[in-house]
Amino acid sequence: MQTSDNRIDPARTQTTRATASGWIGSALEYYDFFIYAQAAAMVFPQLFFPAGNPKLAIVASLATYGVGYVARPIGGFVLGRRGDTHGRKHLLLLCMFLMGASTFAVGLLPTYHQVGMLAPILLVTLRLVQGFAVAGEISGASSMILEQAPFGRRGYYASFALQGTQAGQIFAAAIFMPLAWYMPNASFVSWGWRIPFLLSALVLAAGVVIRRNVSESPAFISEDTNGSVPASPITVAFRESWREIVRIAVMATAAVIAMVATIFGAAYAVQPSYGIGFHPDTYLAIPLIGNIVAVIVIPFVGKLSDRIGRRIPVVVGSLGAGLLSYVYLYAISARNAPLAIVTSVLMWGVVYQGFNAVFPSFMPELFPTRTRVSAMSIGQNIGMSLTALLPSLFAAIAPPGTKDIPFLIGSATLAITAVAAIAAWTARETHRIPLHELGMPGAAARASSRPANELGEPGQRPTPAAGPR
Repeated sequence: MQTSDNRIDPARTQTTRATASGWIGSALEYYDFFIYAQAAAMVFPQLFFPAGNPKLAIVASLATYGVGYVARPIGGFVLGRRGDTHGRKHLLLLCMFLMGASTFAVGLLPTYHQVGMLAPILLVTLRLVQGFAVAGEISGASSMILEQAPFGRRGYYASFALQGTQAGQIFAAAIFMPLAWYMPNASFVSWGWRIPFLLSALVLAAGVVIRRNVSESPAFISEDTNGSVPASPITVAFRESWREIVRIAVMATAAVIAMVATIFGAAYAVQPSYGIGFHPDTYLAIPLIGNIVAVIVIPFVGKLSDRIGRRIPVVVGSLGAGLLSYVYLYAISARNAPLAIVTSVLMWGVVYQGFNAVFPSFMPELFPTRTRVSAMSIGQNIGMSLTALLPSLFAAIAPPGTKDIPFLIGSATLAITAVAAIAAWTARETHRIPLHELGMPGAAARASSRPANELGEPGQRPTPAAGPR
């Protein structure tokens, strides 16, 4: 973008670069993360676990997916601290390298039939590395974008970090679908599933090039230059913001919708022991179409949150998606692929985005610059680690042969999303607070009492008198 005298606006250029880096990096990194999810639901039970007990194999395979989230709180502590002490750019490059290398290695693993118990041990180890790496991605990318976005448009720009994660899921499904469609099932199970993992070498190379060309966040540089970067941002975060850390951990459990849509739903629809009989390529179309719609919806919801606030979209999105989970699971149980696709589009692609599109701005806005990445990373990843164990728990309480699976799992999903919605509603509203005041006591009250012309219209940056950037 150019100014009125035809000079390029450097601030807007940086915003665009940071947003593009967040989008592309998140897409590439979550491509890695979600190809594992697809494989865990469709082929890992047969390849990495004993064949004598198919029910146990399904539970164990889904548990390896959850193990990645168990590592996320550890990654949240370690990587969050690096983001607040070494910078957002440094953090995002480190996350990209760890994720790409571990995902590529999964594609080289021997199976249970070849090396016995060593196979699942290696699988779990690499999944732990994946979980550790992804723990810093969203908090780092969201903070990088948020700190370079125009005042009044932080929700819009930050939403692109989550749009990237949805795009990554589209890429993952788009790779698996043609393989499942064109390859004989025996070949796909034997070696075809490895192709998406091995392609992570290209993902890693592209991601590193993109992120190396992005400048560091000016807000972090300002903190570092002024000597305000704490030696132990985690200690400061817990001392000053422990209530908000707990709150966003609870809010993060709304991601149960993602688990139901892409993990438990996949196992329920595809695994032979459940008896539904969806072909893998047919089921892959369900989250694929839902995510395509989500990519379209997310920036509009992010922009809406700049107008009406963060809390309302998060609450409506969480509760609405929880209610639709009943219909989604019923459609699978009824072997009704068209209804399952339509419900997926509504639940995952539209309604859930009220939460998904807004939390990348809502969560980091609850904290000051000096502890932002650490606090968000710890809170969000603790909540996600608890939520990610749910697919395995759902498979354990609703194994093949269980009656009323849609009602049983749907009720559990709605209860969890209701608790997440309550946590969001009790948080302070942040969309009208200037960047330099985020996380400060009383900032929400001061913002609500300011006239609109002092706050600035959406799209405007604060005037210099409003405080330091």
